[in-house]
Amino acid sequence: MNIAAPRISVVIPTYNRADLLRGTLEALTAQRMPAGTVEVIVADDGSSDGTRDVVQGFTRRLRLRYHFQPDRGFRAAAARNAGARLATAPVLVFVDSGILPGPDFLSSHLEAHTAGSAAVIGYTFGYRPGDPTPGLAAALQTTPVAEVVRRYGDAATFLDIRHRAFERFAFDLDRTIVPWQWFWSLNCSVPADAFRAVGEFDESFRSWGGEDLELGFRLFRHGLRFQVNRDAWAVDVPHPRSTKVDQASNLTNLLMFLRRHPEPVVELLFSWFAREQRGFQINHRWNVEDEYRALNAATVEARRRSVVDELDQQAAMLGDATRIAVLGCGPEVPDRLADAVLFDFDPQVVNSIAGLGRRVGHAVGLHTLLPDKAVDLVIITSRLSGLWERWQREIRAEAHRIGHTVRTHMPG
Repeated sequence: MNIAAPRISVVIPTYNRADLLRGTLEALTAQRMPAGTVEVIVADDGSSDGTRDVVQGFTRRLRLRYHFQPDRGFRAAAARNAGARLATAPVLVFVDSGILPGPDFLSSHLEAHTAGSAAVIGYTFGYRPGDPTPGLAAALQTTPVAEVVRRYGDAATFLDIRHRAFERFAFDLDRTIVPWQWFWSLNCSVPADAFRAVGEFDESFRSWGGEDLELGFRLFRHGLRFQVNRDAWAVDVPHPRSTKVDQASNLTNLLMFLRRHPEPVVELLFSWFAREQRGFQINHRWNVEDEYRALNAATVEARRRSVVDELDQQAAMLGDATRIAVLGCGPEVPDRLADAVLFDFDPQVVNSIAGLGRRVGHAVGLHTLLPDKAVDLVIITSRLSGLWERWQREIRAEAHRIGHTVRTHMPG
């Protein structure tokens, strides 16, 4: 007998979360889609609890596959990729163990892909690390998930932590310029061909955080639209989290993200998180969208500003300095600074200078990726004036980190 090919594949990475995984699988059995159209792949990152037995208990209720990889440390990205490689449907849904999908979760994810290639962000009630919804864990133990959603309704403590950001854009991410910053792998879906075309999750991420944003960044550059789908909702089961450890890990991974993609929008993302070390309780204040819009406005303003005279003045005062870095170099750099390490945030400037065979980095100067004390002198030009009020503390700190001496044409 021929078995119809599935229309959607669900990939669930897990590690020693047997009870949470059981809840997720149970919720998937209640989906209002024909059973044969859905396949589920559990990608086990080396569990030593009863995970395998939990999966075995659902083999007659779900079209289910199980992948196990040895425990060699945190390898969630590798687990997701391994699960996705076993998937046969044209749409991949990623959920974490402990996510309880509503009954129309999969049909809503699938429907979102009928209008064209998209990265779909499912709405996740109760996802508030560090600030769990009071009473939610107990309610989920005795009450069907759909009834829990009706009971809690629009309570502020129950909403997805990204809700305020989504609401600001009327849940229309076509109105944003950095939509990938909200692409989190706890509840999302992508076309399988696009996922494979961009190279899957980066498996060099070996601790919590960042790998989903980095994938979202590549999907966005690949041309995918990003959508929030409130009908593809799920509820996150409150459970113990290592919030401070995860916060530090996330920042480390965002630095790795920046090393992979050294350009201003990622620099802003990393720097925003570095600034907001207080972590999960204020993630709803993510402001990369506004910062990138401000950067774009500053770029337009800087194109009307020449810093040739500033650079000539500095070039005449080099003294014993031989290793120079310039933040905000502009398109015209004096010959006496021919060996300087140049940085500018304007892609037109970067392309122009690179075309002349000069060393130039595409950066604001919030984090340049240079080693500590890499140069004798850092010159900060007035091209950064449009960003100075917002970011002067970080730019000054970075200049002093990479250079022994700092000279600036900015006030203060």
